[in-house]
Amino acid sequence: MPWVSPVLYAAVLAAGLYAGLAGLGDTHLPVFIAGLAALFALEFVRRELLALLARTALFVVVALADGSGLSRALFVLVPFTAYFAFGRTVAIVLAVACVAGVAVAFQVAAPGWPADVARVSDLLMFALGLALAIAMASAAVEERRGRARIAELSAAAERQRLARDIHDDLGHHLTAVIVLLEQAEAFRERDPAAAQRALAEATGSARRALEDVRRSVRTWHFHLGSALRELCTGAVVLRLSGDESRYGEPALRALFHAAQEGITNARRHAGAGAVEVDAELGEDRALLTVTDDGPGFDGGREGFGLRGMRERVRAAGGQVVVRSAGGRGTRLEVVVPR
Repeated sequence: MPWVSPVLYAAVLAAGLYAGLAGLGDTHLPVFIAGLAALFALEFVRRELLALLARTALFVVVALADGSGLSRALFVLVPFTAYFAFGRTVAIVLAVACVAGVAVAFQVAAPGWPADVARVSDLLMFALGLALAIAMASAAVEERRGRARIAELSAAAERQRLARDIHDDLGHHLTAVIVLLEQAEAFRERDPAAAQRALAEATGSARRALEDVRRSVRTWHFHLGSALRELCTGAVVLRLSGDESRYGEPALRALFHAAQEGITNARRHAGAGAVEVDAELGEDRALLTVTDDGPGFDGGREGFGLRGMRERVRAAGGQVVVRSAGGRGTRLEVVVPR
């Protein structure tokens, strides 16, 4: 909190100048102004212990040269600054020492000061100021720790999001490329035309993968319809209805990545001959289904892709249902509310 010290210095300077010009108290303006100038200069010193010792000595000098009495408030900066550099315990010890120092000064100046209501009130207010300064420093430190923790959590969430994006986007396209290249290899001798078509589709999938990477770098504005049309190629049938403008980007991206994961799993694991994607963007909810005619799988065995998809859909407020039975294909249902 770099603004606290300069603000307090300015207030003390204004009060001391007024006292000196008005002839109030015993003010030595040259020493008083020089001491405050040195305090301002100390704000640029980064060695904590040296700065704290020098600052405390200058507080004493300024307080002795100030006839207004406001300079005692400078001592609240001793535990305040010490808290940031050395911790709570040192700050509390220094606060107690400051209160004891003011009490000793009162005793030297006026031995009967405990019977003086004004001096007792000044001491109590000074102690209260020290307590508030420590509380303010503690709050600032906790806020700084909180911001650091939030930054760590944000970085972790971003890493997880990038991991999902890499798996969903590049994983989908690379799987398609591998499957198509395998088809081209299998049909190279028996059906050169089919092999050539598979190579052409593989090239297209590789180009789409590169475009996805470029779009991610540019943080492109997401359109579900165009993204699904680019995704659903070859034997994948797409049916799309409704208005996507009523949905936010997190929901649309969750639906797209769910479709991507469903198609990837159908190609990679199910060996499905037909895959259908239905997206209904209704007024109250969006329903996406991905169905295939593959052999199905055990619903208890879900990989990273399905788990990541569930997390993404859950973050958008939706839910995922996977229905699969031996020999009856797989049906993936994703519902996201508006």
